[in-house]
Amino acid sequence: MTEPMPGDPVTAELGSRPGKIVAVHLNYRSRAAQRGHVPAFGSYFLKAPSSLAGSGEVVRPAGTELLGFEGEIALVIAEPALRVDAARAWSHVGWVTAANDLGLYDLRHADAGSNLRSKSGDGFTPVGPRLLPAAEVDPARLRVRTWVNGRLAQSDSSGDLLFGFAELVADLSRLSTLERGDVILTGTPAGASVIGPGDVVEVEVDSLDPAHPAGTGRLRSAVVEGPALASYGAQPSVDDALRATAHGAARPAATAPGEELLAQLSRVGVATLAAQLRRHGLDAVSIDGVHPARGGSRFVGVARTLRYLPLREDLFTERGGGFNPQKQAVETVGPGEVLVMEARGDTTAGTIGDILALRAQVRGAAAIVTDGGLRDVAAVGELDIPVFHGGAHPAVLGRRHVPWEIDVAIGCGGALVQPGDVLAGDDDGVVVIPAALAADVAAAAVEQERQERFVAEQVRTGHAITTLYPFGAQWKARYQEWTDPS
Repeated sequence: MTEPMPGDPVTAELGSRPGKIVAVHLNYRSRAAQRGHVPAFGSYFLKAPSSLAGSGEVVRPAGTELLGFEGEIALVIAEPALRVDAARAWSHVGWVTAANDLGLYDLRHADAGSNLRSKSGDGFTPVGPRLLPAAEVDPARLRVRTWVNGRLAQSDSSGDLLFGFAELVADLSRLSTLERGDVILTGTPAGASVIGPGDVVEVEVDSLDPAHPAGTGRLRSAVVEGPALASYGAQPSVDDALRATAHGAARPAATAPGEELLAQLSRVGVATLAAQLRRHGLDAVSIDGVHPARGGSRFVGVARTLRYLPLREDLFTERGGGFNPQKQAVETVGPGEVLVMEARGDTTAGTIGDILALRAQVRGAAAIVTDGGLRDVAAVGELDIPVFHGGAHPAVLGRRHVPWEIDVAIGCGGALVQPGDVLAGDDDGVVVIPAALAADVAAAAVEQERQERFVAEQVRTGHAITTLYPFGAQWKARYQEWTDPS
């Protein structure tokens, strides 16, 4: 028995540090879709028990770049389990809690597969803050959520697991005894990404069973910079491909517009943005032929893409069933992202309906845009998520479309959309803003609307627009006084 380690609730409950921490590589459908493959069975790696911690600081060594977070549901074994079947496996679980499976992607090359150095740093497995008795929760109705700096980054439920909790316990106990206090990290959903010094990550697990509400509270980890790694042994190594993997996106998240910029864009109209894009020489950036399911809808967000190809019955049989690209797109869209669909402008079949639109809303998506048909228009119009579409149609997508691929460049409503582009929509329509131009377009659009408010005031008081719109020289001084009356 090792000495008790203060700070985490598992050690406090047991009076000693757990003997082993077992982590599942891939176990949520949304994460599997993001990674591009669905495993046939669970696979695992071990984390050092010394990585266990509670809420507090986590150290990213100086000179490293990619500290990844992964919010997870953790199981704590109460009764030893050896060769137990799935029907009895849950009875061996004593508690459920929240966990953050932290790791340094910079060192993945050193221990490919085992993750020993990348995942087992001291403090790299925070858990807590409370343990929920397993007998008092429904294992199929648990939810895990992760926030980064107060913004929701991950949200999914145990109902979407590829391999249920009981199956994991049974599988792991086939050859090895699971001992009292052993911790099983059950996998992370889509949305895991990278954090750095100054960031705060919070993870919470709660029950979705209204008859038995319960929650762990938020497990809080604040990232600080620590000393650089010693010069001997494997050194940090990253490249663009690893950055993309770590950030959980088709491109490095460092190029994505920040929240402040998106908020700035959300305060101006799409017509203003279109005018500013034209000044940059971009005329073919409006998604034509789409309109909101609910009038007054507005959104700004970062594009995630889904491409439909024309129906071919043999290929629909192959690609249209099961966890197809349409469902993959919905299950991987994240907070602040816009799901954009290319349906070639064919509105004679639906491309999405109320259930999948609701799922995208629950996942925090900013909007859905399709140049194809929309099913369940009335129900979709009552959702909170803005949905822009080419027209209503009652038929399912299999009448005209094969869901083909996600996160590729597409053509939607005559506009080319790449993953990572910024989209903005209101009653005037939807425009595509290249991420590299977003800051310049936002600043100019804010100034344009400020000038137009000044012009509108002058028009209301009776001035002609001859030299006022656009400004003549005589109006510039008055505008400056209007903007800065002091």
